[in-house]
Amino acid sequence: MTNDELQTLVNEISINDFKRPFLHHATFNRRLKTTGGRYLLKTHNLEFNPLMLEEFDLATLIGVIKHELVHYHNHLQGIPYQHRDAAFKSELARINGSRFAPKTSKAQSQTKLPTEFKKYVCRNGHEILRKRAINVNRYVCGICKARLQFAGYVKVQP
Repeated sequence: MTNDELQTLVNEISINDFKRPFLHHATFNRRLKTTGGRYLLKTHNLEFNPLMLEEFDLATLIGVIKHELVHYHNHLQGIPYQHRDAAFKSELARINGSRFAPKTSKAQSQTKLPTEFKKYVCRNGHEILRKRAINVNRYVCGICKARLQFAGYVKVQP
């Protein structure tokens, strides 16, 4: 699908579901990795991840288009347009748009669990495990307020 075909599809969905025209540009953006699409507030343009069509089907792309059009039309009308807003959620349910885009092959896990912690011990025996270092000259034990000492590294299996 080309950008021109995408523009035509977005225009059709906008007229059919919202009864309003889409007056800006819709394009594919290959740099999008973890999202299906985005609405640009300053330009009012829509960008879509081409993997929504390549890895999934046309129905998935249409669901993402509807989602972004809800942002677009709500914002231009002055209605709350963010994900957490009730107006956004109700409009998305009305048009049967997708709430979340499926994960693509390019999306990487955002949460990496640390495998090594720094261990600190106070003179009363309380242990503190931290990923980041603590300045032992400035901070004290949160339980008994005693001075801390660095006790080495602890390996943790994820």
